Amino acid sequence: MSLFAFLTPGTMIVVGFIALLLFGNRLPSVMRSLGQGVTEFKKGLEGTPEDDAAKKLEASKKLDDQAVKS
Repeated sequence: MSLFAFLTPGTMIVVGFIALLLFGNRLPSVMRSLGQGVTEFKKGLEGTPEDDAAKKLEASKKLDDQAVKS
């Protein structure tokens, strides 16, 4: 007999309904926090304009240093 044999669709619906009754008032705040976390994660992957400006500044400093050495 499988470990998850008791997880029939009917059982899952009953468990989901009980969870909704117990935690229903907290779900909007949890989902909001989850959405903000995903948004921040995506911003981190893309990079921010401040990061781009810092990279350009760093690159221009390297070019200036190379020009001074030459």
